Amino acid sequence: MSGSIFGHMESSLRGYLSDLSDDARGGGDAAAARLARAELPRVVAALSALLDEHRPDSDGRCPTCRTRLFTRAPSPCRAYLTAHLCLLVHEDGGTPADSTVDYVDSYREYLAG
Repeated sequence: MSGSIFGHMESSLRGYLSDLSDDARGGGDAAAARLARAELPRVVAALSALLDEHRPDSDGRCPTCRTRLFTRAPSPCRAYLTAHLCLLVHEDGGTPADSTVDYVDSYREYLAG
């Protein structure tokens, strides 16, 4: 799959996010402020667009995540749950950046089951 269009998109997105993270951690305060002003609105817009595609219906279920015509969509939606875990949940009192990987890994284990 690495030769597919999806593989290239995934690789470039992961590279972009990795570069952002590295640049934010590695530079000084002035560099971090410039980076935030330039890139944060783009990242917020991308996440907002993704969440808009997964907006729950009147029953609180995600029509995008429904896998079959007559099955119930998951609630909460995986996109919303992942965003919430990565951005808002602070189990150990740390910052999201400190614990995001742990939350995402825990969530993936939960889904695997």
